[in-house]
Amino acid sequence: MSEREQPRRETVTLIDNATGRRVELPVRRGTHGPAVIEIGRLYKELGYFTYDPGFLSTASCRSAITFIDGERGVLLYRGYPIEQLAEHSTFLEVAYLLLYGELPDREQLRRFEDTITHHTMINESLKSFYQGFYHDAHPMAIMVGVVGSLSAFYHDSTDIRNPRHREVAAHRLIAKMPTIAAASYKHSVGEPIVYPRNDLSYVGNLLRMMFAVPTEDYVVHPVAERALDLIFILHADHEQNASTSTVRLAGSSAANPFACVASGIAALWGPAHGGANEAVLRMLAEIGNVRNIPKYIAKAKDKNDPFRLMGFGHRVYKNYDPRARIIRRMCHEVLRELGDDNDPLFELALRLEEEALRDEYFIERHLYPNVDFYSGLIYRAIGIPTNMFTVMFSIARTAGWVAQWMEMIADPEQRIGRPRQLYDGPPRRDYVPLEQREPARAAGGVHFQGEARVTD
Repeated sequence: MSEREQPRRETVTLIDNATGRRVELPVRRGTHGPAVIEIGRLYKELGYFTYDPGFLSTASCRSAITFIDGERGVLLYRGYPIEQLAEHSTFLEVAYLLLYGELPDREQLRRFEDTITHHTMINESLKSFYQGFYHDAHPMAIMVGVVGSLSAFYHDSTDIRNPRHREVAAHRLIAKMPTIAAASYKHSVGEPIVYPRNDLSYVGNLLRMMFAVPTEDYVVHPVAERALDLIFILHADHEQNASTSTVRLAGSSAANPFACVASGIAALWGPAHGGANEAVLRMLAEIGNVRNIPKYIAKAKDKNDPFRLMGFGHRVYKNYDPRARIIRRMCHEVLRELGDDNDPLFELALRLEEEALRDEYFIERHLYPNVDFYSGLIYRAIGIPTNMFTVMFSIARTAGWVAQWMEMIADPEQRIGRPRQLYDGPPRRDYVPLEQREPARAAGGVHFQGEARVTD
C-alpha cells in the first residue's frame, strides 16, 4: 500500500481562537470505553497544558488489566466478567490472571499456588521490626513500614529491568502480605506471631495466622474462608484508582517494587479510598436502632444535612456496583452461619438495605448499596476488627498493584510521572530585607503566632 493509500489516522483539531493557530491531535481507541486524545504535542504546538483536577478525564496510561463501565455496571478482569470469576475462580487463580493475562491451566495453577505457598514466610529478623511500633499502632501504619522494608531483605528481586526479578518480587508480595498483615494484628493485641502453614489455602492461612494461639489450634470455618476469598477476588483490582495510580507513579521513578506497594498502602489508608467499610459500621453505630432508620433516611435526603448513607452509591458506578450484587448473597450467608443473633448492628444493616432498595429517592439516583456496605459486615461477622478492614483491602489489592506495576515497567511508552500545574501564586518579586518587611499572613491563611511545643 502506497503512502497515498494509507488510511487517514483519526484526529481532532484544536483551534486557538486568540491566535488562529491550530493543532491536530491523534485519537486512540481501546477495546472498550471512550477514545482518548493524545495531547503530547499541545504544549509544543500551542503552548498550553490541560487542566483536569483529580485526573478525572485523563488517561494516564495504557492498560490491558481491568475495565470498568460505570454506566452499565460492568467490571472486567482481563476481559472476564467479575461475576464469572467470582462464581468459578479462587483468589489465587484471579491473581494469576491479573499477572499473566490468561487463566491458568491445571498445572500452571498448581505451580503458582505452590510458589505462593512457599513464599509466605517472612525473614525472621522482621519479627523484631514489629517491636519498634507502639502496641496500639494502627495496623496500616505497621503495613506501610514493614512492606517498605522488604527491599532491605530481598535484594535478589529488586532489579526492575530483569523480568525474572519482577516476577519473583510480585510472587513475594502476594505471598507475604497475609503474613505481614496477621503479624500486624497480633502485635496490636499483644499475642505471639503465628507462622504460616503450607497445607492451608491462601485465605485459610490468613485466618489461622490472625486467630490461632499457641495453646490451641484454630480450625478454619469454610464459610469464613469462602467469604474472604470472594472479597479478595472483588477487591483484587479496580482500574486506575488512587492507590494503583500511586503505585504506578512511584514505579515510574524506577523505585523498587516493595517501596511502590508500600506507597499504594499509604494511599489506600486514606478514608476517602480504603476506609469506606469502616465508615459504614460507624454510620450504623450512629443510627443505633432500626426505629431510627426513617429519621436517618430523611437526613440523607436533606441536602442541607451533612449526614450521608455510607456504603451507598459509587464514584465510578452510576448503576448497581456489580461487586455488590455478588457479595450481597455471601453477606447474607455469612450472617446466617457466623453472625451473632444478638448483634443489633446486623439486623440494622439488613433493614437499612431493605428500606433504601425500595425508596424512590435512592433508586432514581442509583444510590444502591456498594461492595463496602457488605464487606464490612462480613469482616465483622468473621471477627476481623475494624482497624484491620483496610489491611484486608490491601492484601487483596496487592495482586492488582503488582500486575499494574509489571505492566507499567514493560511498557515502551513508560516515562517518569511528571504532572504539570496551573500556577496561581504571586508573580515574580524581589527579596525584601528582614528589617524592611511589613507583617504579612502566610500563604493559605496560616500565620505563625508563637512557640510550638511537642510532647512525647
